[in-house]
Amino acid sequence: MIEQPIAFAASQAMPRWESPGSSRIPYWAYTDDAVYQRELERLFYTGHWCYVGLEAEIPNVGDFKRTKVGERSVILIRDKEGGLNVVENRCAHRGVAFCRERQGNRTELVCPYHQWNYNLKGDLQGVPFRRGLKQDGRTIGGMPADFDLKQHGLTKLKVAARGGAVFASFDHDVPPLEDYFGPTICRYFDRVFDGRKLTLLGYNRQRIPGNWKLMQENIKDPYHPGLLHAWFVTFGLWRSDNKAQLLMDARHRHAAMISTRGNAGQAGAATSGVTSFKDTMKLNDERFLDVVHEPWWGEPTAVMTTIFPSLIIQQQVNSLSTRHIQPNGPNSFDFVWTHFGFESDTPEMQRRRLRQANLFGPAGFVSADDGEVIEFSQDSFAVHKGASTVVELGGREAEDTDHMVTETLIRGMYAYWREVMGL
Repeated sequence: MIEQPIAFAASQAMPRWESPGSSRIPYWAYTDDAVYQRELERLFYTGHWCYVGLEAEIPNVGDFKRTKVGERSVILIRDKEGGLNVVENRCAHRGVAFCRERQGNRTELVCPYHQWNYNLKGDLQGVPFRRGLKQDGRTIGGMPADFDLKQHGLTKLKVAARGGAVFASFDHDVPPLEDYFGPTICRYFDRVFDGRKLTLLGYNRQRIPGNWKLMQENIKDPYHPGLLHAWFVTFGLWRSDNKAQLLMDARHRHAAMISTRGNAGQAGAATSGVTSFKDTMKLNDERFLDVVHEPWWGEPTAVMTTIFPSLIIQQQVNSLSTRHIQPNGPNSFDFVWTHFGFESDTPEMQRRRLRQANLFGPAGFVSADDGEVIEFSQDSFAVHKGASTVVELGGREAEDTDHMVTETLIRGMYAYWREVMGL
């Protein structure tokens, strides 16, 4: 069954964004439930591709992964022909979210409530007592004579895969994935997902008490890493004086932050007065900085790519991961990290990727800071409803730049957000 997108109720009251441009973001954009419901419909369920997983997570026929698009539970599954399918985890009979396992393998999908049975593409195969039951020489019950199995399959999403990463959309009129990315973002997406077979290394999961957009902002924000993260600024993995580029797609929704490692452990203008810079900080295990340049990087040592609305692609030195944003209301989101490498990696490189993954994830040397400051921001938004953030570093416009002393990517995202949200 293909479900048509639900039209948003025009009567639902929306707050007004009075200021021009996108450099002053009202706090209600992060807390208002009516705004959040419109985001789900316009950003997650229509017009956009959302990340659902890696092909390496479901290598065999019948392998599946339960995940989310927006708040809706979906199943990524490989069918008998080897094809990729994404179906909603909702039985067509009584709406039961029938799949409770996070991952596994199935020959068919069966709802435990009334045993409605679906194949691996989501088509309804069987309904118990569909033709009734014989009793005392007569047939009792059963579905109406015109009941058509073909009309009662699971809701099927449109699916697109590129380089081993899989995206899905409830909107079957969504543009092709390549057009959705645009040429600039395709270039940096393909830099990581270049066709080599991927190897799954593991997961981290966390629930962050903040609005989902704050994580998109965080990875579009080169201002904070050289100030907040002691690890980055001290060891030079990401500093404001590193060589950099900030690039967006034509509509400013997606972005790539590109950095080349520079002044590890060196004081200078970028560290003067920065309390997170610890020039005496040393590692007990130097292997955390055992960085090996890989030919496919080119010059950059780190590229953080944001695919709006739900995906972050991380390449920080030898550590690779996808980060999947799954909203839970306006004040909370789940954040799922999938760490991966390549089948061609040597055992030494695989261990290096795993070791460097300790920088990231819920308790990462770097990323624990981000989850905490997002929570602190959300706490203020809930109290000071009439206030706005100030996103004016580097000006008030949204444009590509060749430095990190700017908030241009955040302004770009909110220019797009205002357009699609009708605010």
